[in-house]
Amino acid sequence: MELPLTQHIVPGRKPLSLKEYEKVGGYQSVRKILKAMTPVEVQTLVKDSNLKGRGGAGFNTGLKWSFVPMGPEAATPKYLVANADEMEPGTFKDRLLLEGNPHQLIEGMIVAAYAIQATISYVFLRWAYKLAAQEITQAIQEAQEAGYLGENILGSGFSLEMHLHTGVGRYMCGEETALLNALEGKRANPRAKPPFPQVSGLYGKPTIVNNVETLCNLPHIVNNGAEWFKGLSQSPDSGTKLFGVSGRVKKPGCWELPIGTTIREILEEYAGGMQDGYLFKGLLPGGASTDFLVEEHLDLPMDYGSIQSAGSRMGTGTMIILDDQTCPVGFVHNLQHFFAQESCGFCTPCREGLPWVEKILLAIDRGEGKPEHLLTLDFHTKYLGPGNTFCALAPGAMEPLQSALKYFREDFERHIHEHHCPWSKVWQPSI
Repeated sequence: MELPLTQHIVPGRKPLSLKEYEKVGGYQSVRKILKAMTPVEVQTLVKDSNLKGRGGAGFNTGLKWSFVPMGPEAATPKYLVANADEMEPGTFKDRLLLEGNPHQLIEGMIVAAYAIQATISYVFLRWAYKLAAQEITQAIQEAQEAGYLGENILGSGFSLEMHLHTGVGRYMCGEETALLNALEGKRANPRAKPPFPQVSGLYGKPTIVNNVETLCNLPHIVNNGAEWFKGLSQSPDSGTKLFGVSGRVKKPGCWELPIGTTIREILEEYAGGMQDGYLFKGLLPGGASTDFLVEEHLDLPMDYGSIQSAGSRMGTGTMIILDDQTCPVGFVHNLQHFFAQESCGFCTPCREGLPWVEKILLAIDRGEGKPEHLLTLDFHTKYLGPGNTFCALAPGAMEPLQSALKYFREDFERHIHEHHCPWSKVWQPSI
């Protein structure tokens, strides 16, 4: 099994230095494109590889790049931004790449920047990733000193600045236009689209925002070709994917596997199965803002189409496991508390609806729920859904709620009828 993304990452060991990275083929893709490929040829190669965005949306990366205006009349400067603001609960895949092999990210960013002719780039990093910040800062400095960044890279005439920007800790910054507002020093509110960032992004100039894992795939695609990348997969979606598992499993962690690996294989073979004394109840397949899947879905391949056909999203590919001894109502309430807290407050449904959902779930969890509360929650899952809010935060928050009401409704009803949480050893009324 080929593992291009993680083959040089050893947990607990310092990442490869520039010299070590070069010895294993590092920056060869940069030399190749600067010497023998035009920007449009790089775009076409990535488009043909069917590399889909690994941040959750799953949009074809090369196609996204093709919307950037090219040619002498295009506005300049153009910008490239690596979205390393990994704030999705249950998601920790990019951290592995950032801490384990920062030169791979930098190389991928140079490839992407050349493809769209961007001359300024940023790594927008989650504030809590302190070790990643240190490693990225050192790697950027090494790449600069070696001539891979800066003016006239390797004598090609192409130039690229690269900067590290550390966020202040808002989940909203994961949305690309809110991220761009934050980079500009503004409040992290999402922008209206159109115009899209590819045409008018950072400071009103053409901008591409790509996820860390997406960018790290680029050097390998350039070096090995589109067909090679397609051949890594077990499904129509190309390449490998970083899959993670958290919850009451024996070996929680993160692994690079072919896209199309089944949920059961990831859960049982790599995560070691459920801990002794616990049974599987459900899972969120791609972070906190995806719909629950249950026992009947365990043999589904983890790819974009299969998970969508089951009524959820692959998202970031990082599973959160719900076990039989964890209260589903409390589980979902915890998520809604997070989403309500992280709403930017820009639009009314999200600003007012999420706190109301959280309040109702808290009441149900405390044994103070009423039958009509379930109808109110059903109402919110529809009216905070897609098309009713300014961005995807509230619709994403509704995904675990609407699926919990579908698969675990009896647990919600039991809370209401018994006037306490069945999972609580000692129930105490709210004060």
